[in-house]
Amino acid sequence: MRAFADFHVHTGAANGRPVKMAASHQLTVAASLDWAIRVKGLNVVGLVDAVCDPVLEEIRDLCRAGHLVPVPGGGLMYQASLLVVLGAEVEIRVSEHGAAHFGCWLPTVEAAADFQMWLKTVQSNTGLSSQVARTEPTRLADEVHARDGLFVVHHAFTPFKGLLGSAAARVADVMPLEVVDAVELGLSADADMADRLKEMREFTFLSNSDAHSLPSIAREFNVLALRELSFAEIQAACRRLGGRAVLANLGLYPPLGKYYRTRCRSCGAVVASQPCACGADAGIVQGVWDRIEAIADDDSPVHPPWRAPYRYIVPLSFVPGVGPRTYAKLLDAFGGEAPLLFDPPSEQAIAEVVGEKLAARIVAALSGRLPVSPGGAGRYGRIEDV
Repeated sequence: MRAFADFHVHTGAANGRPVKMAASHQLTVAASLDWAIRVKGLNVVGLVDAVCDPVLEEIRDLCRAGHLVPVPGGGLMYQASLLVVLGAEVEIRVSEHGAAHFGCWLPTVEAAADFQMWLKTVQSNTGLSSQVARTEPTRLADEVHARDGLFVVHHAFTPFKGLLGSAAARVADVMPLEVVDAVELGLSADADMADRLKEMREFTFLSNSDAHSLPSIAREFNVLALRELSFAEIQAACRRLGGRAVLANLGLYPPLGKYYRTRCRSCGAVVASQPCACGADAGIVQGVWDRIEAIADDDSPVHPPWRAPYRYIVPLSFVPGVGPRTYAKLLDAFGGEAPLLFDPPSEQAIAEVVGEKLAARIVAALSGRLPVSPGGAGRYGRIEDV
């Protein structure tokens, strides 16, 4: 079967308590599951704050109420068609240059609870998301694998908390490559950029949303080949076993990401060196493109033969003129956003819903024919209205 999957969705609040401080409080477990299945058309969603105290409590309540049902191969089923993967995002200081975020994905509620008990020995507050753990990445990976989980490098190239964004120049400088099950590229990177590093050619790539709000769910997602919806099948896809695989990564055009180019925080100018000519002291944030230029082994990518194609997408909300009403019309006409982006309807079909002018703009955006102002220093890139 073909499955659409976003493995990186945060939780803003659970049981009346904040979880991910930077996330919307509307991003609850129940709202995330509803949005993932009804609006986005996903088959798999990963809740990366599921191990946090209030979120795990809420998940247990949903299981007791029968809204989440354990799957024999791992994971929880929602409304008979959405597989829910439980996880944690853990921060570890990996070098004098900084800290990095790692994804710890677990197969069952029991495994998540057991992992949480271990986390309490190395974290000061397991009630909040993305907390610092007093441990090493290899030990963290061992604890995840001991519970039959998956260990993933999150948003590998971002300047803040990305392992290769600033903390290290190579994964091998921090831990053995074999302990990593997959690498999440992050919004400002793609497979061509990542595969300029030789060691990246060992890893399965994932493209996930890192959603901090409901609309941002599935702004990047994966297309998987699975036999059924279960955690065991997700493991097999990440490890490329038995015909299970990542068939495609669907991600933003990297320039639309908010850390694509090195920019001045104050004036927003793309800069090559510090300080910025504007004279402000707000600081320069190195972009993903510039970082990869600095640490790449090769001038051009070398893809392993099994590498999934990376397809560029533009979320409908990024297209000038697509407001909430138009967005709702498109979903009513064509179903969830993920299948629409994966297999776009014809311009004529879109025009019948939103008119010829906007349909032409949507098709141009989806095919990469509209100009983009690149993002950087925490500001998303934008599609120019022409």
